[in-house]
Amino acid sequence: MSSVDPASLYQFEPEWGDPPGLRLDQPVLVVALEGWVDAGMAAASAVTHVLSDAPTSVVATFDTEPLIDQRARRPIARIDDGVTVELTWPTIRLLATKDRVGSDILFLAGPEPDFLWPTFIDAVLRLVGQLGVSTVVGLGAFPAPTPHTRPVRLASTVPPESAELASRIGSVHGTLEVPAGIQAALEVALGKAGIPVIGLWARVPHYVSAMAYPEASAALIDGLSVITGLALDALPLRTAGEATRSQVDDLIADNPEHLAMVHRLETAIDSEEGTPLGLASDLPSGDEIAAELEQFLRGEEG
Repeated sequence: MSSVDPASLYQFEPEWGDPPGLRLDQPVLVVALEGWVDAGMAAASAVTHVLSDAPTSVVATFDTEPLIDQRARRPIARIDDGVTVELTWPTIRLLATKDRVGSDILFLAGPEPDFLWPTFIDAVLRLVGQLGVSTVVGLGAFPAPTPHTRPVRLASTVPPESAELASRIGSVHGTLEVPAGIQAALEVALGKAGIPVIGLWARVPHYVSAMAYPEASAALIDGLSVITGLALDALPLRTAGEATRSQVDDLIADNPEHLAMVHRLETAIDSEEGTPLGLASDLPSGDEIAAELEQFLRGEEG
């Protein structure tokens, strides 16, 4: 247990929350910055669920003026009867909460920075060191040719220094070159700094990746618990996931071609293990079913 003066941690002079001195016991830091790959809104929903399950405090609010392209992420104006009464700017915040047995959790949440990535990463490294963070876990999700009728599987990414963590989840096999989000840059920097770090990625059925997919959020929370030992409850998300699966079942049952595609995906996922990101090359793209499902679900949400 240690008392921390946040004012000494971050060169962008953030606005710090109350209390100014924060006492934490080897917290886990969860990174879920918006703007990169999050199929099915899996990571965003997982973070929202955990933060709503216990009291939450703001440790610090980062000054986003040097970090964010305001035209890419415009502030939200609230207009009452033609009068602009409030302007809400994009914020990156460090939030603190606890799991069900009182263990400390920190969340780095908000938009992914557009600028000054190395400077931002250095600031996060200082926070991790000063706050005594034990493990850092990034959350994300990507579309994959996997059926909605099978449990969501996770893939992990780690720097070489954290290879042991990947063995608990499963890793990506083969060599890939893909555009990186800031989570990947953080993984590399944290690994070099000797901080255990892992990225957890839920594999969301590609034909439903534009809709909220609660089962993927539940899988991320379960993976977070496996890696860190945190006591987290994903049951409400699993219940919501069952309702979503039933909804998709009803739509697919009306189209023999869609039903056949899902059966092919089931056969492939049941028989193959270890292809890069689960992407089997002989499977259909599912564009037609994706378009129909997205149109259907947009109508439902409306």
